[in-house]
Amino acid sequence: MTFLFQGDSVTDCGRLRMNPKSLGKGYPRYVSQARPDLRVLNRGISGNRAKDLAARWRQDCLDLNPDMVSILIGINDVWRRYDSNDPTTDAAFEASYREILEPLREKQIKILLILPFLLDVSAGVTAMREDLTGKQAVIRRLAGEFGADLLDADALFLDAVRETGNPPAHYAEDGVHPTEAGHRLLAGAVAGALVEAAA
Repeated sequence: MTFLFQGDSVTDCGRLRMNPKSLGKGYPRYVSQARPDLRVLNRGISGNRAKDLAARWRQDCLDLNPDMVSILIGINDVWRRYDSNDPTTDAAFEASYREILEPLREKQIKILLILPFLLDVSAGVTAMREDLTGKQAVIRRLAGEFGADLLDADALFLDAVRETGNPPAHYAEDGVHPTEAGHRLLAGAVAGALVEAAA
């Protein structure tokens, strides 16, 4: 079974682009270690937004013939509004996301959608939730429409902070890019979702 990870820098996490088997240093690598029975691929690219995934979807997804695809995208669609005054409307985000999902449904490829997340490490990061909430709502709605499994990574991290007493920065120092602890937590949740999807 081929499992493909797609997304932005959170998924990319330093993978070697010239090596198609490189998984980077983040959660895809830990999932691969937990599930050696799977052929795991990582095609996350740092800085990508949903429209960038749509533009490269055939080469970096469909042509790889995956059995299941995990998609974690959206934080750059949020972030660019605040650091570059280059917002992505929720409607434009949804249109790009649909371009990604429709061919997967046509090919009957299993889908795991991961909600983009923020760790509340500062007032500036927390303020971005105003935009993030709309993107998360789009993904929730599309997950239902396309019959995709949904992993609420935002709730995962919020619960971890509350239950362990660790500060948010323990899981993502800048609120966006997970630390090793954050990647391991996310990997555990993804591996669990894979078990449920296969049941």
